[in-house]
Amino acid sequence: MAAAAAEAEPATEEGTLSIYKAARRIKRRGSTLYNALRSVAEDAAFVAEIAALWPALPLVANLRCGLWYTQPRTLAATCYFKSTDGHAGNWSFSTARLNLHLALLAGERGGCIIVDSTRKGKRFPDSMSKTIPIWCSVLNRAIQRHRLRASNQGSRTNSEMSAAAPNGNGEKYSGSSNWDSSVHLPVWVLDTEKNAIEGRVEEWTDRFESCGADIHSLALGDDEESWARGLTPALFWKHSYDLLDGGPDLCNQLVADIVEKDRVYRAQRGERSPQITVNHLKCSGDDGPYFYEEHTIITKPMNSDPSIITPIDTPCSNNSHLVVFWIGRSNLAVSSTIQVAVDLADVDCILNCDSTSRLPSSSSENSYLEIAIVGSKNDRFSLLKNLPKAINFAQRNLIARRKILLCCQTGEDISICVALAIITRLFNDSGCFDDGDSFVKRNITKLEMRKRLVFICKYAINARPSRGNLRQVYGFLCNEKAQLCC
Repeated sequence: MAAAAAEAEPATEEGTLSIYKAARRIKRRGSTLYNALRSVAEDAAFVAEIAALWPALPLVANLRCGLWYTQPRTLAATCYFKSTDGHAGNWSFSTARLNLHLALLAGERGGCIIVDSTRKGKRFPDSMSKTIPIWCSVLNRAIQRHRLRASNQGSRTNSEMSAAAPNGNGEKYSGSSNWDSSVHLPVWVLDTEKNAIEGRVEEWTDRFESCGADIHSLALGDDEESWARGLTPALFWKHSYDLLDGGPDLCNQLVADIVEKDRVYRAQRGERSPQITVNHLKCSGDDGPYFYEEHTIITKPMNSDPSIITPIDTPCSNNSHLVVFWIGRSNLAVSSTIQVAVDLADVDCILNCDSTSRLPSSSSENSYLEIAIVGSKNDRFSLLKNLPKAINFAQRNLIARRKILLCCQTGEDISICVALAIITRLFNDSGCFDDGDSFVKRNITKLEMRKRLVFICKYAINARPSRGNLRQVYGFLCNEKAQLCC
């Protein structure tokens, strides 16, 4: 009787569940990891169908969530448009995320397809409905200004040539005034909001031109930390069939096994503790390109077109391609520590800013410096405290005309900010090393720092520096300037 009563209790409890508790239980069952991955796979299938309708257009993933909905083999590039730049009343054009490489790609291919997602409850992400239209309008407005300036400069020559030729060259710039630079927003955006955005396009265009950019140059997934359990888009697509076929009961365990195996695999290959061999540079001349056994590093001046700058693609065992971005002719490069794990023969010295790596015993103090820098969310002053060491290391090696690789865990944030500090502190406005002479004469403003960040982003197209780290760089430069003026 007691056993029967005990068995009846769960049934009674189940039968007396309140509507609130029942709804919570249903919601909890619906938000499992398996359901999330299944939803991603179904949305990715829809993306593939749309992409198949326009096969000539490249597929571009908007970081970070867009990577979940595009298979790596179909991806042409990535971009970085933030929804917050399109929020009502908070419209903005970011000079830290210019995405100039996307403009070049779209111009060459006649357009592109950008993949993004948004949170539950919204039908369209603000990055798509407002941030990207603002970006398109600002770039088109800048191009229109450039064409009109070129037309005015060439008007005298055109009038002289028209005397000799029947038609002259007047038609060359006839379309400048007809260049479409208006803001194209979806129909559901209110006219009041559209008018407010259009009223600020001129201001944003002025900011874009003043920052030094060269016109001739560069949903579930949105909150992956809360549900992905360490799974990355690359791991998901590599094991997607096993994960989806395993069903909801095995999904969590499968993900845990995949993540752990990947961690062990990387540790065994030394990708978190890279063993670095630094080789000497072979140079064909003082100003020419530097040649190596398998790759050529192409260096270009500050005003060069980054579309013709070729990064180094280094294949690894899983056939992915890891890239080192060389910043003009500065002798500086940025990359992730994963790239350094591969035998790298293209640099003289390495500045490692990855807090998870260790100093290899085979490297000398002059050719390798390890600084454990963490993100601004973990330590608001980590970068600020370590920048003096980084500047001294870079200054010593740049005087010796050595090529320096700056690396961090992702190659997108901390290494970019360190490069920004070095270029602002030790380089002049032309992008040439002057050991800080121009820094003494120049006023340090956010505009000056923004110009140099744009210069870096033209080459390191994956750069995504955080606001907290940029603030630390600005604080460091202001402190340096104050000390020099004392």
